Amino acid sequence: MALSLYAADKSEFSKFSNLYTGLVYIALPLTLSNFIVFNRQGEFSGIMMLSFFCIIWASDIGAYCFGLLFGKNGKKLFPSVSPKKSWAGFWGGFIMAIAVGIVLGLTGMLDFPLVHCAVLAALMDVAGVYGDLFESQWKRVHDIKDSGNIIPGHGGLLDRFDSTIFAIPIGTIYLLIAGLL
Repeated sequence: MALSLYAADKSEFSKFSNLYTGLVYIALPLTLSNFIVFNRQGEFSGIMMLSFFCIIWASDIGAYCFGLLFGKNGKKLFPSVSPKKSWAGFWGGFIMAIAVGIVLGLTGMLDFPLVHCAVLAALMDVAGVYGDLFESQWKRVHDIKDSGNIIPGHGGLLDRFDSTIFAIPIGTIYLLIAGLL
């Protein structure tokens, strides 16, 4: 799905985007969330999920603030998909995500070595950017400016979760591969 962002011809995107949207927004996150909300003993704990959201939110906030401060006249990330996103915003979000990942490790919310906290945050940040861009492309191809008006002055409720569609699965897969879950 992330590769669809690089395709010059977007005419075929709408044919598979509806299938991907259902799978990515519903099936994948719900399936993988079991790995992060239940520990190895099968007990529920929402700390890992909260930590994932803290990393994602830090990335979004860092990208917004750095983009606003330093990215107005700078090079744009994907101007054809999301014209306001800049490389300055990307790096600001990246730095903030890693900083929050390390803080979560230091406070014990993420019970992993700090290097894994930083790598997890970095991977989730990059995946979150692709999730955000994928949803922006989906809205652009289907000529939808906002995905709702429940949050005034905002792109809609889906804009609060677009980063999570890639970030949570990538974070979960990383932790599984690293043997930390």
